[in-house]
Amino acid sequence: MAVGEQTASRETRRATLAAACSVHFVHDGISDALYVLLPAWSHAFGLSYAQVGVLRTAYSASLAALQMPAGMLAERAGERALLAAGTVLAGAAFMLLAISQSYALLAILILTAGVGSAVQHPLSSVIISRTYAAAARRAALGVYNFAGDLGKMCVAAGVGLAVALIGWRSTVVGYGLVVVTVGVASLFIFRRLIPAPADPAADIRMAVSGGGWGFTNARGFALLGAVHVLDSACRTGLLTFLPFLLVAKGATPAAVGFGLALIFVGGAAGKLLCGLLAERIGILRTVIVTELATALMIVLAILLPLSWQMALLVPLGVALNGTSSVLYGTVAEFVRDDRQARSFGLFYTLGSCASASSPLVFGILSDLSGVPVALYAIAALALATLPLAALMRTHLAN
Repeated sequence: MAVGEQTASRETRRATLAAACSVHFVHDGISDALYVLLPAWSHAFGLSYAQVGVLRTAYSASLAALQMPAGMLAERAGERALLAAGTVLAGAAFMLLAISQSYALLAILILTAGVGSAVQHPLSSVIISRTYAAAARRAALGVYNFAGDLGKMCVAAGVGLAVALIGWRSTVVGYGLVVVTVGVASLFIFRRLIPAPADPAADIRMAVSGGGWGFTNARGFALLGAVHVLDSACRTGLLTFLPFLLVAKGATPAAVGFGLALIFVGGAAGKLLCGLLAERIGILRTVIVTELATALMIVLAILLPLSWQMALLVPLGVALNGTSSVLYGTVAEFVRDDRQARSFGLFYTLGSCASASSPLVFGILSDLSGVPVALYAIAALALATLPLAALMRTHLAN
């Protein structure tokens, strides 16, 4: 029997959560270290902006394609071994980036790192949900999500500083080794804490026993998904090409890493603040406020000098990341309780697909018209969510 709310001791719950948070920290660190490394790779390999976009797309595409299959595979192989194996694979691929002498190998290794990271979100969430009782589960998942935000902040700043001091090749070896170590340690920790299921086949039968997505309002879910797609495309596009704007204004690699860390600090705060704001003024008003603020601050970041631009990054992070927390919390309003897991999987996959395609599209636009024009287009994309949010009003009321 899996460790559950009846069997997990307090110490087991805490140790399991700590292990899952460590895994989340290093995987989100990989994801956002890429934003810091892209300008270095662009310089080292003479890449166009479209080629830079392909590199980011390679990682996001792996997540988009494999998160749902990873959950299905875990029903047969078990979450513990698959989560550890994926973490080791991601870390090893990140380390091997140091030997890249060509753009093609760089892209293949980034794609491989994405394959390893695809297991992390669905499997860690399942492990935590099985370990904690329903009353404590939301808080535990909140701690887990904050650990990912902390990884984004710390790793982005650390990688930026390390690139300036020791170069990008030594940096990826060092951090990749950290990820591999966490992956190996997590396997031993989870094996000690979490017994294997007594009847894995029973879990498989339960997982496939019902069909359909369980929508109570399919059109409302579609509108919510459309806002999520545009918001995800805006966020990933901005994070991919904002470092190039910072570099153009004179930022060093360390300053770029610090700037991204400021955005992630704001993003972590935005998840909390915008959730509270939604309770006060409503979901739709919060989405409108955050998207308007995102568009405005992107425009200001383009126009203002570097010092003022850096001052904008924390509030930009609040607005940029705050919308997503409001959207995630709204999914349940359009889905039956017994189908929320698969509908959340669909919702996350829609966002991952948008994140995968956005860097390529805006990379091509940057090559044709320059990075500032691409960032103006991203600001316009944020504004495009507003009419969709307005259309959603009736469905939320109903």
